Amino acid sequence: MNKDEFRQWGYRFVDWVADYFENVGQYPVRPAIQPGDIKKRLPKEAPVQGEPMEAVFADFQEIVVPGMTHWQHPSWFAYFSANNSPPSVLAELLTAGMGAQCMIWETSPAAAEMEEVVLEWLRKLLGLPEGLSGVIQDTASTASLVALLTAREQVTEYESNRRGLQEPLLVYVSEEAHSSVEKGAKIAGFGSENIRKIPTDAAFAMIPEELEKALAVDKDRGLQPACVVATIGTTSSSAIDPLEPIGRICRRHNVWLHVDAAYAGTAAILPEKRWIFEGAEHADSLVFNPHKWMLTNFDCSAYYVKDAGALIRTFEIHPEYLKTGVDAMVKNYRDWGIQLGRRFRALKLWFVLRSYGVEGIQAMVREHIRLAQLFKEWVEAHDLFEVMAPVPLSLVCFRLNNGRPEDELDRLNRDLLKRLNQTGRLLLTQTSLKGKYVIRMAIDSHTTREQHVRDAWALIQETASALLSKAPV
Repeated sequence: MNKDEFRQWGYRFVDWVADYFENVGQYPVRPAIQPGDIKKRLPKEAPVQGEPMEAVFADFQEIVVPGMTHWQHPSWFAYFSANNSPPSVLAELLTAGMGAQCMIWETSPAAAEMEEVVLEWLRKLLGLPEGLSGVIQDTASTASLVALLTAREQVTEYESNRRGLQEPLLVYVSEEAHSSVEKGAKIAGFGSENIRKIPTDAAFAMIPEELEKALAVDKDRGLQPACVVATIGTTSSSAIDPLEPIGRICRRHNVWLHVDAAYAGTAAILPEKRWIFEGAEHADSLVFNPHKWMLTNFDCSAYYVKDAGALIRTFEIHPEYLKTGVDAMVKNYRDWGIQLGRRFRALKLWFVLRSYGVEGIQAMVREHIRLAQLFKEWVEAHDLFEVMAPVPLSLVCFRLNNGRPEDELDRLNRDLLKRLNQTGRLLLTQTSLKGKYVIRMAIDSHTTREQHVRDAWALIQETASALLSKAPV
């Protein structure tokens, strides 16, 4: 492709993306296809000779787009969102065009220094403690793995890096913690049998007294606690573990405290929600995802650590071919995580923060929280629905309840969710809270407006009424 063709197709693709932003609400949220449908339409072998871009783009529109689930849809209420925005997309275009590999300062000085500055902006915006140093990881899953590995090295005085684990080390998490923490503990060599799941209270938050009890029991048995993971905004219910008492317990027992605020951390950009990080001064590490609720394309996970030296010592390695004459004066982020190669993720975050400003992001987050409260009030006012968890942010957990036994209610709500999602008019997901099947309504897409939430509630009521009219009495 020559320069003129590239320019022509670049204009067409940008036009397509702009139209997609405008019209994404016209697609079914989830495609009505079966496993294997897309593969059947794709050749079994790569083309021997190059094909014209016209043909490639036509197949993109005819095969790929109809087979996509549309995460930017205004009726996307599933999981948590993976927001993007026009400024973030444009930054990604520039990043892709430069094709930079930002592993060390010398390979991309602007990328390294912008990452340092932008993460300090974020730290201040969220009211996080001074002294935390930031780095962009790809996801919170990776960030939690990095925290677990650093905690492992701290407790073994870096002998694990040299000889491997010589004795079992323990990790403590809420019973509502994200599954990525357990996965990270397995990868880091702790072993799934050495993960202690701490009970939660009626609000699904970790009970500090139960954590203290578990730590004491294990230490009395001669076992070695290494890390506690507290969650701010659990995936199932957006529960908020109390950092202040958990942090004090970790300090008494000399255990690394990692805070997973992947979804909820963005809420702290609002002064009235900054309470979620009370006690964060006790944290050894903390992560939140701008790619969830801060208008920034996936992937972009902000990871903060109190002792950057401990992080670097865990991961650094110094082959001759990576040494430079400025290493002592700069941050080489290749030593701040698992990857050697790194993308220029800070650029899209910089574009977003400059384009929307603090007030623009605050307005979006406040509106999502308002809409969640509105939806919660509708559910509470309805005789056949109930709210299943507190709603501190923008996630509402609810279910249909017509007074039947619990096992029947589980089946009823599974059927309700299936019917709702089959319409293609919205997408919801489910979870289990204290053994009860629950439907999740996550209101955090940047395209969602009040009318979309009203339409969703009307569809939920209509579908539930049709379901109950055919259910056995």
